[in-house]
Amino acid sequence: MTEDFETCELTCSSPSGDPEETLKTVKNGNMECPQPIFTALGGGMKSPQGVDAPRPSSSGSPGGVGGKTSPAAATSDSESGIFSAESEVCVDHECELDWFCGTEQKLICSQCTIVGSCQGHTVTPLATRVTAVRNKLVDVCEKMQLQALRIERFIEQTLAAKEQKLQASASRAREQVLAQVSAAREALEEEEQRLLEEVQREEERVEQCLLTQRAHWSQALANLSQTRSRLVHTLTNTPDTQLVTSVQEIAERVEEAEGVGEPCDTDQLSLNPSCTESKLLRGLWATAVLLGPNAYGSSHLKFDERTVSPLLTLSDDSCTLTFLHKKSRQSPLYDPARFNSWPNALGSLSMSSGTHSWVVDVGQSGAFKVGVCYASLERKGSGNEARLGHNSQSWVLCHYDGDYSFCHAGKKVPLHVVRRPERVGLLLDWPSQTLLFYEPDSCAVLYSVTQTFSAPLLPAFAVTDRSITILH
Repeated sequence: MTEDFETCELTCSSPSGDPEETLKTVKNGNMECPQPIFTALGGGMKSPQGVDAPRPSSSGSPGGVGGKTSPAAATSDSESGIFSAESEVCVDHECELDWFCGTEQKLICSQCTIVGSCQGHTVTPLATRVTAVRNKLVDVCEKMQLQALRIERFIEQTLAAKEQKLQASASRAREQVLAQVSAAREALEEEEQRLLEEVQREEERVEQCLLTQRAHWSQALANLSQTRSRLVHTLTNTPDTQLVTSVQEIAERVEEAEGVGEPCDTDQLSLNPSCTESKLLRGLWATAVLLGPNAYGSSHLKFDERTVSPLLTLSDDSCTLTFLHKKSRQSPLYDPARFNSWPNALGSLSMSSGTHSWVVDVGQSGAFKVGVCYASLERKGSGNEARLGHNSQSWVLCHYDGDYSFCHAGKKVPLHVVRRPERVGLLLDWPSQTLLFYEPDSCAVLYSVTQTFSAPLLPAFAVTDRSITILH
């Protein structure tokens, strides 16, 4: 029996060799395969017409000779219920296995559905089941073929187009970067040349003033020395009687000496620091400091609780100041560091070297001040000595009633702000003695001042409307 059993391959030949044509042939049932696919998959299937299949022995014993059953023929898969490839008949009814039980997923004979164990089960003719399995395999193969075509199309079309687009985009990006850097470099080189020429002119002007002053005072010194020598000679060598009669001459010489005047230093003898002022250069410098690889920040800056005015309240994290209405104010314990009249507070960071920057959220407040001051700033009383921006010890940016200004020593410089900033940033560069106020969102410089700071500085704040917050 074993020698007579044949198997077929899962793929069938097609005259054209086209997989699509092969799938259509299989689906239409035009197969020339010597045995159905189920013979190879399940074993023990009834052979299709035209193929000789083994029959039971004439002795009446299924699957054997002389009443003996072959071990291979009698062996079945107890889990799947499908007989092995050696068995072509039902062991219970000695009928051909030409039906398929969908309930138990096994091959059965027609008697199994009537008097056997598969009564009431869902059964299907074997040919129908084979056709369904074939069609399902054909559908799977068709889907795999379509997926393969889509992948091939994706590789050949989409990825190729993406690669070309990538190269074009990268080329445009490089050109944009080079163009922007070139424009910035050109503007910076022109500004550098202009500033160097301005410094050169200012140096020549001061040098000329120094030469003029030197010549003038050298001549005055010579005249004064000559007049003094004459007066000394008159004093020591003139007889008394002649000295008395020389009073008029002596008075003229004294008047000539007094006309020389006292020498004094003036701004004309010093280089004007404004010759280096440049909005472009200052803006580029600030942007490089704030956004460059070595950006600075004061991540631990908070409000110093000891300095907070009783007109204000401090949040639990010491980062938010809120203005209090009169009915909610309380009298804190006395502290020499606390402001007792103005709504001020100082930061916890003392700065006397390096570069520092911090940002304050002012979007909730319509009246505030942010800046720096000396630690020696007066804390008590309602005078200008303790009022930020109204003394020589504090430098602040003020906002009140929609107007922005820079205040120092009681002088106010109005600022033109196009858009009200939600946040205000401060940059203190101690080496260059520069204090700069900027808008963090755009890095636009609101105001900058160069000052010779003579003592350590502290961040300074004031608020009279809602709240401000130090951001980290």
